[in-house]
Order: sequence, then C-alpha cells, then structure tokens
Amino acid sequence: MLAHTAWADQGLNQAEQVKQDSDSPHHVTTNVGLYSDYLFRGLSLARGRGAIQGFVDYSHVSGLFLGLGATNVHRDAINGNTLEIDLYGGYTHALFDDLVGTVGFLQFYYPDNEKVAGQSSNVTELNFALDYHHLNFKLSYSLTDWFGANTKSVGNTQYGSHTTGTGDSKGSTYTELNYNKPLPFAGLNLYLHVGHTAIKNYSVASYSDYAIGLTKDFSIADSHGWNAGLSYVMTDTNDHWYVSSEGYKFGDNKFFGYVKRTF
Repeated sequence: MLAHTAWADQGLNQAEQVKQDSDSPHHVTTNVGLYSDYLFRGLSLARGRGAIQGFVDYSHVSGLFLGLGATNVHRDAINGNTLEIDLYGGYTHALFDDLVGTVGFLQFYYPDNEKVAGQSSNVTELNFALDYHHLNFKLSYSLTDWFGANTKSVGNTQYGSHTTGTGDSKGSTYTELNYNKPLPFAGLNLYLHVGHTAIKNYSVASYSDYAIGLTKDFSIADSHGWNAGLSYVMTDTNDHWYVSSEGYKFGDNKFFGYVKRTF
C-alpha cells in the first residue's frame, strides 16, 4: 500500500503473489521500507520523524495467508509505547469473475506494555474485504477497546467543547474504499483512498481520512523488487483529541513518501 495503513494490505498483496508463483503452493516474502512517517489511517504515529517497517508474509495457493510486521512508534502517539508488532492473517477466495473476497484478523501488539489508566493499548480486529478490478472495499471491526479507550481511561472527560461518553470502545470500526490503477505513462500507478474511523461511545475520536498519491515499481541495476510512493494525506480529526501534550497534532494534513524493497 501506500503505507498509510501499513499492515492491512499485506494479505491481499500476498494473494496476488501466490497466483503469480505456480511452481509451489507455498510462498514466503519479506519487505523492508523507509517511510517519512508511520501513518495509521491518516494519523501520524511517528510524528513525521521517519519510520522503518518490515514484514514477513506467508501465503498458500489455497488462499490462506499469515504475516508478521513491525514498526517504530513515537512514544506520544500510543500511550508511551515505542514499538508496534502486528500479526495478521486470513483467507482470500474468488467469489465471482473478477470479484475476490477476503476475511482476516489483525492484532496490534505493543511489547513496551505501556497502558493508559491501567488499560491495555493492544487491539484485535476482524476484517472483511472485497476486490473488484481496481477497487477495494474493506471493513475492520474491533473486538477489544480501541487503544485502551473506555470509561476508566477517557470516560466523561472534556476535550475542547466536547465531553466524552462512557463505556467500552469494543465494536469500533474502520471503513475504507481504495482505488489503484496503472497510468499510461512512466510506469506510475494512481492511488486514491477514503476512510472513516468510528469509535464506539467516543464520537469525539471519530474522523475521516483521505489520500491521493502515485506509486512506482522499479529496479536498481540488477536489484529488483523496489517500490516507492508519494501521497498527500488529509483528515478531519478533532484537534483537542488527537494532540500531544506538546501540542503536536497527529491528524494534520501532510505529504507522505516511502521507498521499500520486497525479497
């Protein structure tokens, strides 16, 4: 992906790679990238100071896939945590001609184990996706509190002119629509994205994000598997919620770039 949702696209990419490798039912890839930020659904989780991200992915010709990824996180972004490790997997299957469905899971894990008011920052999601030609629709559903948001941590709290609700945030969702299409020049690909985060019981934290960008696959001499991208990312976040103690606004609009290599 453009790495605005760093882990979410890995399974779908692996499904395509399995189709391309007919010699074995098993397929393993790794990729490592340098990113101008860690953008999670439009939010800056590295505060624009750069991120190094790596993935290991396994997929089977049957459509099963499993992956592991890691990235640095700025300590101001996720309750003091500095490292994120994600486990994801699922199953992808052609439903009809040109229509592919995928079901999966995504586990966000923070080994620093930093918490907010004693509440865990770890999140578990289930997801469902449909791919049709250049379009991708995906819905993610949280089985756990959203990065520790519940009555104990943020309930009945004033954020600007907003007072939060109470209760847990299990059942929060992220809905997204993505469009990827090769352009007829320079080997470039157009990328368009719109997404909406809905946090259960805490609407002050809900927001939409948008992105437009270009990506390109390329080689360096005999070194293949390179990919780079540049995009502009926008959100309509509440600045009283998505802000650090130093005043850094995690949802500010920004340019985002990366270069990575797949092995």
